[in-house]
Amino acid sequence: MDLATTTYWVVGATFLLYIGIAFGSRARTTGEFYVAGGHVHPIANGLATAADWMSAASFLSMAGLIAFLGYGGSVFLMGWTGGYVLLACLLAPYLRKYGKYTVPEFIGDRYASKAARVVAVVCLILVSLTYVIGQMKGVGVAFSRFLEVSYEVGLGVGMVIVFFYAVFGGMKGITYTQIAQYCVLIFAYTVPAIFISLQLTDQFLPQVGLGSTLSGTETTVLQKLDQIVQELGFSKYSTQTKESTLNVFVYTLSLMLGTAGLPHVIVRFFTVPRVRDARTSAGWALLFIAILYTTAPAVAAMARLNLTETLQPGTIGAAEGSLRYEERPEWFKNWEATGLLRFEDKNGDGRIQYYNDQNPEFAERAAGFGWQGNEMVQLDQDIIVLANPEIAGLPNWVIALVAAGGLAAALSTAAGLLLAISSAISHDLIKGVFHPKIGEKGELRASRFAMGGSVIAAGLIGLNPPGLVAGTVALAFGLAASSIFPALTMGIFSKRVNRQGAIAGMLAGFGVTAFYVFQHKGVLFIKGTEFLGDLPPNWFFGLEPNAFGAVGAAVNFAVAFAVSAKTAPPSAEVQELVESIRVPKGAGPAAGH
Repeated sequence: MDLATTTYWVVGATFLLYIGIAFGSRARTTGEFYVAGGHVHPIANGLATAADWMSAASFLSMAGLIAFLGYGGSVFLMGWTGGYVLLACLLAPYLRKYGKYTVPEFIGDRYASKAARVVAVVCLILVSLTYVIGQMKGVGVAFSRFLEVSYEVGLGVGMVIVFFYAVFGGMKGITYTQIAQYCVLIFAYTVPAIFISLQLTDQFLPQVGLGSTLSGTETTVLQKLDQIVQELGFSKYSTQTKESTLNVFVYTLSLMLGTAGLPHVIVRFFTVPRVRDARTSAGWALLFIAILYTTAPAVAAMARLNLTETLQPGTIGAAEGSLRYEERPEWFKNWEATGLLRFEDKNGDGRIQYYNDQNPEFAERAAGFGWQGNEMVQLDQDIIVLANPEIAGLPNWVIALVAAGGLAAALSTAAGLLLAISSAISHDLIKGVFHPKIGEKGELRASRFAMGGSVIAAGLIGLNPPGLVAGTVALAFGLAASSIFPALTMGIFSKRVNRQGAIAGMLAGFGVTAFYVFQHKGVLFIKGTEFLGDLPPNWFFGLEPNAFGAVGAAVNFAVAFAVSAKTAPPSAEVQELVESIRVPKGAGPAAGH
């Protein structure tokens, strides 16, 4: 059976499974739509949380970033896993004990303010929409290869699938579908990694293979990769990082705080019966997440090794040292059709030169070979995980499985994010602020309309995303770190922070982060900022935009405490609420009031 037919069968079977589960467990009440009725088993919730949290950024983009950034890509491994630990220990049990449906509802009740609730909704929608745009990019990449069409067509097909998949099931359908999706995505991620590890090193476990010697040699995988990329003018893979130590530290912290402030992950802890179950499911989720995250560095290094040796085999500078274009492998032709990989024969020799033409020393050397620049003019890093099995020559069923896994990762997180957006609009804005007497059926209908509108908006922006999947997701994490995380943390652990401080802090933290990010991207034009002049890139202590969330969080904390100190303290009822949240006793079922 050829690759296209195999892929249709494998992906089609997984889609039938997801849709069957979604329709079989579709929500009929608001409690089922928002928190799956609050009766999900801790292990099942751990599986669903892992699938919800491991997005297209984790499955598709993270290994691609590590493959090309090398050591510098470790910020994603440290930031995202460390942030989950922070969430599990610092926020999740207390929010579950409070027992409401949404994050803005907690903020509105804790600060006794509808205005604070509205500000939290706006921040949540902007964070979640930015995040879901990254998932749409992942869906477009996977569908473009799976259907052998352009990225734009693949994204359109993905939008339709996400719409039907997410709108009907609510949290109940999403939870049980995500359990199936976790099984698909983790199987799809680890099986090719095991195949390639055995192929290169004779080691079954990729984590062990990464540090092992290549078959029949005394050279380890990383030593060989260091040698090859340095021969092509790139930095040493195992130590390279373009950024300063300060930037790496702040970037990691930003990802951690952002992870702990992600509303679609936090709401997962509202679906279990008791506080103790929230802690237990957090532990299970961390175990399930670790399986992929410990495999990712091996996938990245082995993919970069196979890719480089395919494009630039043999001795550097020799005639046979470059791949002939007419002899390019089938996987190369397949990805050319998507528009995500493109070659340009700059010197007319019919071969593909792949090297770092930005390195002055190597560019001089390359000119002596008659090369006129890197001819891989388009190599989207998000394709690495999907292309990896094809590059390694693995069986068709393995390649098809990876496509199914990539779609599972993107769809599972997209569904959770869309639910967070629709809940914020229907439950926190419509019911909580503008139309408190709306009936349950009306609220459920509003949730589904909001979710459908969010799918369309995210898909349209996804046609021209602001960057790679992981980069776009990192932007969402920065915005969450600067707005939602501080408000939740102060709401749980400080009796003194009041509504004025919380509102001012969220606006200040989100505002400075958004300004720094969009000013860097050249899309922010505000009168009155001319005094800043023509700012150089990363002008604030060398921090790149995606790392700025931690600075925004610090601004949020500082402004909130300063404003609270100058205004009246919260009421006795609110202070009693804060005290009761931290008392380690059980909680009843979630109730949306």
